[in-house]
Amino acid sequence: MYLGHRDFPLDLRFSLKKLGETYRESQDIESESLRLRANEIIEILDNHPALEEGISDFKELPKYKKQLDIVFQDLFPMVLQSNEIKIASMPFNESIIQSTKRFKNILTAAGEDFELSIRNFDEDNYYIMGCSIILMQFYKYNIDFRRPFYHDIPDENGIVRHYRILYNGDYIDIEKTDDAPQITQDDVNELLDNFENIELWRSKFPPNSYIFRGFVIANMYDATTDVSLSEFKSGLLKYDYEQDDFTADFNQIFQSIFNLPDLEIGFSNYNFEEGTFEVVPFKDVKSYLLYDAEKSKCKNVLCSGSYETVFNTGDFFAISNVERYHKMDPSVKMYTNLMEQGIRSAIIAPIRHKKKLLGLLEIASPNAYELNSINANKLYDIMPYLVDAVLRDKEQQENEIELIIQNECTSIHPSVYWKFEKEARRFHKAQLEGDFNTQFRDVVFRDVYPLYGQIDIKGSSEARNSATQQDILLQLTKAMDILNEALKIEELPIYEQLIYNLRTYIQEIENVLDVDSERKVLKFLSRDIRPLFSHLITQGGTIARLINEYRGQIEDNLGLVYKFRKAYDDSVMTLNKGLSSYMDKQQRKAQAMYPHFFERYKTDGVEHNMYIGESITKQTNFNKVYLYNLRLWQLQVMCEMENEYAKLSRKLAQPLEMASMILVFNTSLSVRFRMDEKRFDVDGTYNARYEVVKKRVDKAYIKGTEDRITQSGKLAIVYSQKSDEEEYLRYIHFLQSKKYLGNEVEIVELEDLQAVTGLKAIRVNILYKVKSSGANKEYYTYEDLLEEIKS
Repeated sequence: MYLGHRDFPLDLRFSLKKLGETYRESQDIESESLRLRANEIIEILDNHPALEEGISDFKELPKYKKQLDIVFQDLFPMVLQSNEIKIASMPFNESIIQSTKRFKNILTAAGEDFELSIRNFDEDNYYIMGCSIILMQFYKYNIDFRRPFYHDIPDENGIVRHYRILYNGDYIDIEKTDDAPQITQDDVNELLDNFENIELWRSKFPPNSYIFRGFVIANMYDATTDVSLSEFKSGLLKYDYEQDDFTADFNQIFQSIFNLPDLEIGFSNYNFEEGTFEVVPFKDVKSYLLYDAEKSKCKNVLCSGSYETVFNTGDFFAISNVERYHKMDPSVKMYTNLMEQGIRSAIIAPIRHKKKLLGLLEIASPNAYELNSINANKLYDIMPYLVDAVLRDKEQQENEIELIIQNECTSIHPSVYWKFEKEARRFHKAQLEGDFNTQFRDVVFRDVYPLYGQIDIKGSSEARNSATQQDILLQLTKAMDILNEALKIEELPIYEQLIYNLRTYIQEIENVLDVDSERKVLKFLSRDIRPLFSHLITQGGTIARLINEYRGQIEDNLGLVYKFRKAYDDSVMTLNKGLSSYMDKQQRKAQAMYPHFFERYKTDGVEHNMYIGESITKQTNFNKVYLYNLRLWQLQVMCEMENEYAKLSRKLAQPLEMASMILVFNTSLSVRFRMDEKRFDVDGTYNARYEVVKKRVDKAYIKGTEDRITQSGKLAIVYSQKSDEEEYLRYIHFLQSKKYLGNEVEIVELEDLQAVTGLKAIRVNILYKVKSSGANKEYYTYEDLLEEIKS
């Protein structure tokens, strides 16, 4: 909107005085034609003095139309009437005094109801801009409050064109009235810090406190492309795809850039993992290529030429006449989809980053030849910003999907990550579409083959209990030594009673260690011994030294000695860390052979689960040969981990024995990631038998004996089918030839487990390769190994 008759710091008066001075200075010019022209203008001004003195009522200006047309001939030459967009007017006022023919045509096309205004300008802006004119023209302060000015004017097709305005203030003069306060540098400094304080500006420059005489020339040019590109960039930076006008805004921008009112844009996302084009999961973002499909294989949509362009050259693919291309090859889905949507010309623009396809920008028109290989070149200015936006959006989506997986699942193995990502994308899309009741579904892998193995510390519970027992006995003995020393210093009966209590506890712990015994000892030490030692240590001497030694061995948070348990825990940690690291390293090699699911976890030893099958890998080339290969790999790695254990044994603070076992399951099963428990589990009642066996079999006994199936120095292979036995005997013979396994092979039956019968096992001794300067042979049995380590 324009100021009109509202408050303004300038009392506006149209005047040709400054322009007249220019002509008066030209009266002595050598050119006769210019002198005649100057004399003509001066004569008009002399005959109509109001034109120089100033006219406040702009309704009076039409009376001077004939004179003004003559005066403005030099500023608005005839030959440029249809080229230049120019007006003479008062500053920020609706009164247009003179204009070119082209400007008039632009306003006519905009319609009778159109009102000319400057974009993003309100009354306060107008007032402050008037003040800025005074500061610059009257006070000569070099202060630039200006910014780009634009008129947004629709053309005959309804496309909004953007015209940049350049003002010429050469023909203005400003006079200060008595009502105007004098402006000082301090005033200017204050204004510089308070641009938004309109009341301050009004106090320094009261309404009509300065007189404006003259006019301004406004030159305009069509900056639609530049403005549209700027709006496109701004829109990409701040867009919210949940807004209802999201696509409409971008359609308008592209319509302005291409000057095509019926143009619309679409987008297809590229899924690298699946080799498909997909609909963008945002509100109202169409895909003209996919039409009514959610996704489709790329080669099923594109023709051979467009496929080559999109994936190899990265150029734009223009279809100037869709109907003609469709008649040439009706089998191409892209042409069929475009025809059915009424699209008759289109441009397909691949959005690529570092030669990697991200998606397709689709520009569509219902008119043939409107979009073509020539105007496709307009996209070169757009694509860099679109690429940045798509990269940013993809990164945001990946972060959101990663967050969903982390929230809904747990740490996911890379081999199965793709399926969790697929479900996360479905979940994410449903939420974007407003379905907030959607649930993240369990992820299921059907028809996969399981492999399970463990290398476990033999008798770990007994070893830990023994270490705890030794720690408590050591602490009680040390405490008794201190009290005996105290008794030498002072023969107090209380010391004798405490020594008696300690001796009683020692006898109990030596016989049996249970939870209650440990609790009673701890209570006794805390209540009776610890406070007494705090008193005795003040006596110094031998007793203080013994108490300090006693306290130095207490590292447990409960106040117990932590020596033998630390040796056990450190040994377990050394074994678990070394064996896990070795298996992880070997696993990377196995993944390279054929992708499969793998999880490894530490207990008192290292256990691992593997699943292999077509549904795990997403590939269609699965064959049982890959299962057989993984089984053989597992056997070999178990032997190598036993050898790794042999190397680590030399570093252990407490010697530990280990036993290895493999469980063979001869049929495929389904594995489900249970969202409530955040873990993988077998699916179905029959498949649950596998989990039961896994949890209990290492504690199983050989039928009719007290001999457990797992034994140090031997690898136990548990199975139920004769075919499994034959398969693994072949593997054993092969590994015997490679010096992994010895010749002690036995086939045994297992005692029945709960709800599980008919299990058998192959036990075979493992060969150890020990590297030491004193070794007199290359391969050792387990018994040889123990002797070698002890020596």
